[in-house]
Amino acid sequence: MNDFMTPQQIARRAAAAVDAAVGAGRDLGLTVNDATVLHDLFSVVVHLAPSPVVARIPVVLPHTSDLDSVTRRQRSELDVTRWLADRGTPVIPPSPLVPREPVQRDGHSMTFWEFVEEDRAKEPDYAANAEIIADLHAAMRDYPGRLSFLSAADPQSLAADLATLEERPDLIEPADLDRALREWRTLEPLVRSRTAFEQVFPGIDLQPVHGDSPPANIFSGVAGDLYSDFELVTLGPVEWDLAALGPELESAYDRGARRNGMRALDEDVLAFVNAVGMLRAVATLTLAPQLPALVGYLTPAVDQWRTMPFAGGLVSPDGTVRGRR
Repeated sequence: MNDFMTPQQIARRAAAAVDAAVGAGRDLGLTVNDATVLHDLFSVVVHLAPSPVVARIPVVLPHTSDLDSVTRRQRSELDVTRWLADRGTPVIPPSPLVPREPVQRDGHSMTFWEFVEEDRAKEPDYAANAEIIADLHAAMRDYPGRLSFLSAADPQSLAADLATLEERPDLIEPADLDRALREWRTLEPLVRSRTAFEQVFPGIDLQPVHGDSPPANIFSGVAGDLYSDFELVTLGPVEWDLAALGPELESAYDRGARRNGMRALDEDVLAFVNAVGMLRAVATLTLAPQLPALVGYLTPAVDQWRTMPFAGGLVSPDGTVRGRR
């Protein structure tokens, strides 16, 4: 199929998102003379200069998403980050210059954040980042708001995307898709149901977690590192935030957990979240027409997935998930 967006179409999409953010910012009373795009991948992130405000506008979304579902996620993100910031946790906070609510405009739903100057000379230290994710989990434990169980896995979209891939042999080999569908049938009940998860993994506590690979979402500000991008904040096991990151970062997290008096990562729960994370990577192939660069990002993940045990090695001979040993 030849439905991949061209660079010109992607540039027009970004320009439309910037126009929507500028218009929304001005309507909210911000002075915007020089909108500067800071990032353009799944979202367009734009500094509404000279105001110290950054707008984030999601532009690459699953086909099951709509404005209302995006806005619901954004409300959770704003609420969690505001709560954390008020308690002194180092996060990029929502902008205090506008109402802390998502804004819909021109077919987009966007959020507004405090502008923080980036330390562009600093190289990311993912092991150090993974260790301080335990600090974040300790800070998030008492968050009083309501979060859905493993909403970050987005099981509705994951299932729909795998079905879509049946019509896209240009994106995935039939044998790979067959494996993905069989794995999803095995793991889906545990993703959709907290009760089912707790039956298979008894004694594993659930809490608010970041939801989207937080060691890769730490922003290097000139005044220090800040946790950022809580778009997929969810209720789940802490292992979810270490999915697919490997033994070195898992060990680094465990050091931080011991320092905080928290439990170490559970081997079987890690196997579960790694398996679900790999299925999410496979399903994300459906977004490649909107973001062709994804093919290059996802191909190594799919190659790695082929080498992994079926469903994380958690399947008993009778086909059920065996749970903790």
